[in-house]
This record gives sequence, C-alpha cells and structure tokens, in this order.
Amino acid sequence: MLVTIFGTGYVGLVQAAVLAEAGHDVLCVDVDPAKIERLRAGEVPIYEPGLEQLVRQNSAAGRLFFTTDPREGVGFAGVQFIAVGTPPDEDGSADLRYVLAVADTIAEYMEESKIVVVKSTVPVGTSDKVRAQMEHRLAARARGDLTFDVASNPEFLKEGSAVADCTRPDRIIIGTASEETEAALRELYAPFNRNHEKIIVMDVRSAELTKYAANCMLATKISFMNEMANLADRLGADIEKVRHGIGSDPRIGYHFIYPGIGYGGSCFPKDVQALIRTADEIGFDAAVLRAVETRNAAQKNYLVEKILGHFAGDIAGRTFALWGLAFKPNTDDMREAPARVIMEALWAAGARVRAFDPKAMDECWRIYGEREDLMLCANQDAALDGADALIVATEWNSFRAPDFKEMRAALSEKVIFDGRNIYDPLTVAKYGLRLYGVGRDAK
Repeated sequence: MLVTIFGTGYVGLVQAAVLAEAGHDVLCVDVDPAKIERLRAGEVPIYEPGLEQLVRQNSAAGRLFFTTDPREGVGFAGVQFIAVGTPPDEDGSADLRYVLAVADTIAEYMEESKIVVVKSTVPVGTSDKVRAQMEHRLAARARGDLTFDVASNPEFLKEGSAVADCTRPDRIIIGTASEETEAALRELYAPFNRNHEKIIVMDVRSAELTKYAANCMLATKISFMNEMANLADRLGADIEKVRHGIGSDPRIGYHFIYPGIGYGGSCFPKDVQALIRTADEIGFDAAVLRAVETRNAAQKNYLVEKILGHFAGDIAGRTFALWGLAFKPNTDDMREAPARVIMEALWAAGARVRAFDPKAMDECWRIYGEREDLMLCANQDAALDGADALIVATEWNSFRAPDFKEMRAALSEKVIFDGRNIYDPLTVAKYGLRLYGVGRDAK
C-alpha cells in the first residue's frame, strides 16, 4: 500500500520505517528542511535502538521517502497519517494546532477521496475537530464533492523499544465506523497481525480515550508504588520485598511496580495532565489522576530530600556524580526527566554536578549549555573523580555492576543515592559504602 505520514518524530518516523520494512511504500512529510535532509542521508535525529538501520535500508530499497512538500505528500497516498506532536498547552491541555494544521493541509491539496488516520495522542473529540477542519477547507475550495473519513489509530510505543513495539504490537486499535476504512487499515496492518488477532475495532471516541486510559493506568501504578516506598521509609519496611510480594499476585503483576524517582518523558506527564484538563472541561473531578500527578511531582525531589538529610541541609560547594540524564534507559530523551529536577535543585543549593549518560550527553548540552556547576564527563568512572557522592537517576545496564571498590576510593563521602534501586544494600555495605535507595533503609 501507499502511505503518507505527516510528522517525523518518535511516532511518525518509527511507524514509517516499520511499515516500509513490511513492504509498504511510505512518504514522510515534515516542515523542517534540515531534518528532512538528514533523514534522506540516513541520519536519524533521535536515538532509538534499531531505527537508524531501518531508515537506511528501506530508503535504499526505495520504500521510504522524505519530503517537505505537503502537496506531494497528499497526492502520494490514499491513506494519510497525522503523527505530529501535541505538546502541552499552558493549562496542561493538549495543543492541537499542529494536528489541525495537517488536517487543513490535506483538505487543501486532496483531489480524491482520502482516509485520514490520527496517530497523534489527542483528547477525545479531536477526530471530530479534524473532520470539521477538513470540511471547512473543502467548502472554501468549493470541493464539497470530495469524500474522506477520519479514523483514530493510537500508538502504544515505549521509547527505547519503539521499533520492537511497532513491529510486534500487543494490540492495534482502530477507531472507525466505516467498513471501507476498517478494511483498508486491516490490509495495512496485516503483516503485523498474522500469529493471532491483534486488531481491535471500536468507535472513534473510545479509541481516543483508550490511549489516554492506558498511559494513565501505567502512570498510576508507578505513583502508587512510589507512595508505598515513602510509607516503607517511614515504617521501616523494604519496598523491594513488598514489590516481590505483591507482584507475585497475577492480578497485579510485576510490570510498572518498580519504585523510583518518578516518571518522565514525552507521554506519561503530558497525557495525565491532558486527561485531567479534559475532565475539567466537562465538570468532572479526576481525583485519582490529580493524585498521580501530585505524587510524581513530589517523587522527583525524593533523592534531593535524602541528600539534604544526609548532609545536614548544607551541600554548598559539594560535588555530586550523576549517572543517568535521560528519563529512562535506551533513549536520549530528557523531557520531564527526574535528573533535571535533581540537578537544578543541587545547583540552587550551591552544589556542582559531574554527569554521564550513555546517550543523552548532547541533549543535556542542548538544554543547559556551558555552566560552571555542570561537567559532562566522558564516561561513568570519570564522573566519580572529585565527587563527594554518587546519584543514580537512570537505570542503564552499564550502571548495574560497577566496581564498588574503585567507587569507594573515588567518593570522598562514600555514599550512593540510588534513585532506581539497582543496587543491593548488603552488597554495597560490604564495600564500606552507605546506600540510600527508594523505600529502603540506608546501610
């Protein structure tokens, strides 16, 4: 099939590359000429395991193309995906300007019937707005004879494993009332639906809400466990033992019950806020979601409180090694990353940071630039040089089995603040290091 995808961010580019790998011809449209030139040269501007290889091999095979020309994009295919960003507005609601701009563009240049698929994460009712925008533009063109359908097809990708999630999806949600649209999208996704039925068809509004409900449920599990970790601190319990105890219950399971220093990234914070705003607009108090958001905001300061407590409230002039900048492993994304909250709090208290992340160093430089209180180090061991203590903010695999003997020699205060509970307290204690975890007693 021929497919056009507007937007080359995480969602659009991953979906395009995976569809092309399955044999479809895909044209990506973006307004950024520099980005398009890089993609044409096989350079992927984001870090996502496996993505650059897919882009290069499918571009070379003549199945994946890139353009800045919206007319070319609209004319290329009967199926038009909208996969542009929906950043949070000032009040936390999703900003739909880019989604509606693409809808307007499709209607401006279409000369035959189209299926418009909203892939962006959008509030319930957005597909109706897309339809209204397109109808308005077609009426202005006096082309009310042109037909189109608007479907919802939310993504369920995890940064760091987006290619795998897209290639082997757990489910494929299609929101449409049109048999023709359903048939077209079933054909498009047939290569990913062979082993067992993964396609779930529902009405458009239910599909839109499904995406938000999924992310908010996962965010809720994280915030719940973080709240339990805070209780464990105060009650003398070990949250890791609690996690094993409740995770063994099949009704709960182990996914997303790892305590830590809060969630970040481009999805959970934005989607929780957006659904709260949607609830506000219809006069419903989303009390659970508000609590999830409140706990997550507080949790990002969890290690800062531990640090200040250990140093009796005075860290001015101290230096901290920071392992991990990205909000999670296998990505360079620092949006809403807990590491940012930690660094900024340390700086405000007069401390310095020596930071290392396997993939997010360039992103950190882009955000903060050159600062006297920030040193970006070549590797994790270099970050320890001259540091008083170590902070672990991201659970990269390379951080899991360090040389604790060398670490003890490097750190003047012999203390680790483990924001992801990747170290065993008894093991760390054997090397003469003190460990502060999340919901675990200091050793």
